Amino acid sequence: MIRAALDKIMLPTPGEGLEFRLISVLFSLFAVGIAALVVYGAYFGGITALLLRSVFFSAVACAGLLSAALVIRHWPGKVICYGLALVALIPGPYLWQSYMDIIMRGAMSTPLDEYIFVGLLLVTLVLVKLKVGWALVVLMLAALAYAWFGDMIPGKYGHRGYDLSRLTSTLMLSTEGFYGVPMGVAVEYIFLFALFGALLTRIGTGEVFVDIARGLTGRVQGGPGLSAALSSTLIGSLNGSAVANVVTTGTFTIPLMKRVGYSPKLAGAIEAAASSAGQIMPPVMGAAAFLMAEMIGIPYPVIALAALIPALLYVFSLMVAVRLEAGRLNLERDLAGGLKFLADTLRKRGYLLLPLVTLIALMVRGQSPTQAAVVAIVMGLLISPWQRLTRVGLLDLIKVCQDTLLNTLPIVAAVAAAGTVIGVLNLSGMGLMVSSLIVELGGGNIWAVLALTAVASFILGMGLPTSAAYLLLAVLVAPALTRLGMHPISAHMFIFYFGLVSAITPPVALAAYAAASIAGAPANATAVESIRLGFVKLLVPFLFVTMPGLLMIGDWSDTALAILFSFPAALGITIGFAGWMRRPLPGWERLLFILSSLCIAWPAPAADFSTSLLLIRGTGFVVLGALFLWVFRPGQTAPRPAAAPSGGES
Repeated sequence: MIRAALDKIMLPTPGEGLEFRLISVLFSLFAVGIAALVVYGAYFGGITALLLRSVFFSAVACAGLLSAALVIRHWPGKVICYGLALVALIPGPYLWQSYMDIIMRGAMSTPLDEYIFVGLLLVTLVLVKLKVGWALVVLMLAALAYAWFGDMIPGKYGHRGYDLSRLTSTLMLSTEGFYGVPMGVAVEYIFLFALFGALLTRIGTGEVFVDIARGLTGRVQGGPGLSAALSSTLIGSLNGSAVANVVTTGTFTIPLMKRVGYSPKLAGAIEAAASSAGQIMPPVMGAAAFLMAEMIGIPYPVIALAALIPALLYVFSLMVAVRLEAGRLNLERDLAGGLKFLADTLRKRGYLLLPLVTLIALMVRGQSPTQAAVVAIVMGLLISPWQRLTRVGLLDLIKVCQDTLLNTLPIVAAVAAAGTVIGVLNLSGMGLMVSSLIVELGGGNIWAVLALTAVASFILGMGLPTSAAYLLLAVLVAPALTRLGMHPISAHMFIFYFGLVSAITPPVALAAYAAASIAGAPANATAVESIRLGFVKLLVPFLFVTMPGLLMIGDWSDTALAILFSFPAALGITIGFAGWMRRPLPGWERLLFILSSLCIAWPAPAADFSTSLLLIRGTGFVVLGALFLWVFRPGQTAPRPAAAPSGGES
């Protein structure tokens, strides 16, 4: 019986023997302890920020290094991981025990502090290498080298240099480095909402999302593709990771799409594009919503609300693209789906949505996101016993905590490294200098600066997780945009969106490549197809820069006008890129769809009613309307061949 119970909490990595079982048990104990610490801190508070963050990171780093040791086959590597796991346990308890002494000496470091700081650096570097990759390790080492050797750099980018004592004081003994805002967001928001998402997954809310999507789209042509896109977006809005979402939902949505007639390439592209939508859809947004709230100083509900319309705009265009592809392929409808199926789903399992409804309702009433999340978690535990399949026992709860820790390990490692880099940038003043350089290179022109920002965001997003990429961009790039008069939410959303584009864009395209491996399709071809389906994602940031009403900035009329212009524009561009509507569209029709849509979404404030702008947007609406009348003109029958997928079979 004990052996069977232990088998349920074994880590999901290949392994056996005493070492594997012992590490799995230790990891589970850490996971439960961390979850208890986070939930207590979130609901009751009262723990000093430096102490809460340092203890949290010590526990997470130790657990992460223990789990990493299991997949290392050579003993020297194992010994290093186990040794550093012990070192990781030192900083948190040390700072907790010495906190008053540190305060009394004004956070000035001692030799012991410096030894512990060096150990913390080694722990972080190895953890980041194992859980994130070399890109962030190199960036972290470059930042530390810049801090140490700054006095050797000539010109305005040099500085007086900082020794080990100063770096220890800034990066470990204060909330400016390892334990800065990024780590605070990780412990207060990211882990908590990941715990909430893992619990919902365990009780079956994810399956309810899939069935709701199937009910809403089942009777529409190409329903399985639409259902996959919608369900992946809904589930991704909770886990916030495009790649994780592809691996989770793609294992059943991609084979389903292939069975009904989508090519492997197209099925993978739909899943990748939809999973990337989850990163921009509230409430989690790849943890960026919480980070953005802290970086800008605006309440989280305001950030989540601001992100809603742009996310819906992207999902709308993606659904249109999927529907057009279904028409091109002449796919059948899912006759088992539809409103009756939706009603049955809600009647039998609608109660599984109560935790999510509770979370949203409490935040709308003004409850803090952390307390709302704790109450929603409790609600999930309360409703789980209603059916045997959703019941959460003690071992299930341990598994939920374990899954949460596994899912958040890369994020916590990334924010620790990003916090170090940000601490060095703030200490040396380099962040402000980079922003000034971008403005200078752009000649003070907002469009030139936006183009430079988009390129910088894309490059950083290629090698870093969402959270780390956003944090660095927020320090290095966003100030350049706000200096030119952009609203802080618009500036931060702009860099956030372009930092995410790399998930479906070569040469990295991690989400597209993950989907391609499941679909059995060429990786680059799948990535290119996902860009075609999700092209509007590149347009949306420029739309909310020129029309801030999309982010609900301004009064209701600004938002209404922004919606009026953006959704028809997204529709026309999607049709133009699809090249099909009732029939294959010739090149001139596709070009007119795109050009008329660009006229409607002309880069100017939505409430600008100048004569020239009215003429441009009016012409766009007239041409777009005329195109629809032309395509759907009476007497024209839509051809129904069993067409090959766009771009050929893969």
